[in-house]
Amino acid sequence: MSPDKLSDMPFLDHLEELRIRLIKSISAVLIFAIAAFVFSEQIMNFLASPVDKVYFMAPTEAFMVQIKISLLVGVLAAAPILIYQLWMFVLPGLYEKEVKVVFPIVIASTIFFYGGGAFCLFYVIPIALNFLMKFGGDNLEPLISVSEYFVFVTRMVLAFAIVFELPVVSYFLGRVGILSSRMLGKGRRYAVVIILVLSAVLTPPDIFSQFALGVPLYFLYELSILIVFLTGKREKRREESDEHDKPDSDQDPYAG
Repeated sequence: MSPDKLSDMPFLDHLEELRIRLIKSISAVLIFAIAAFVFSEQIMNFLASPVDKVYFMAPTEAFMVQIKISLLVGVLAAAPILIYQLWMFVLPGLYEKEVKVVFPIVIASTIFFYGGGAFCLFYVIPIALNFLMKFGGDNLEPLISVSEYFVFVTRMVLAFAIVFELPVVSYFLGRVGILSSRMLGKGRRYAVVIILVLSAVLTPPDIFSQFALGVPLYFLYELSILIVFLTGKREKRREESDEHDKPDSDQDPYAG
């Protein structure tokens, strides 16, 4: 076992650890989802507030949408627990110097996750709906299915919540030496292509939604470059300071 690593777990132990983390994560989601189902009607009315009215086209559609809304709220409410369980699963494979940043990263990941979802829900979705509704003209009236509307909102909110994790992930990868600002800068042209593809995959198939996700994602990429650059400079200064403070074994009679 490496002296700097917390542990070198056998493969079967990793699987057992994964099983435990999944059980805890799923349990947390279900508990929050059950609690959210009690208020699912109020939640659905809140989500539908940007449009005048939504309709259900089948007898079971409204009920199924309430279940899906409850699960979505369960995932969002349990996000801190899910993020924590993810990092606890990764923790045994980290070095001791990397463990120090785990809990700040858990907090930052939670803040960015909720920040991305809230930015989408309160800013992007109302603007997107207002823009898209104008294409009906005077002769067309929108008849929006509640299930289709829910899919639209869900994909947008989760997409923004996930992509807002990019600076946090970049910071961690930069801290452990996997990423560098030079690497991210040189890969900018490829990042633009990946951003366009992700925007098309994660959002509904309309150009406005893809643009609404793509632009913030590119700014997050540039922010990630800055974060990794500052992290690299800080680590370099710390290493130079440690090297300067390290005693010379040839001159120190008490060394080694």
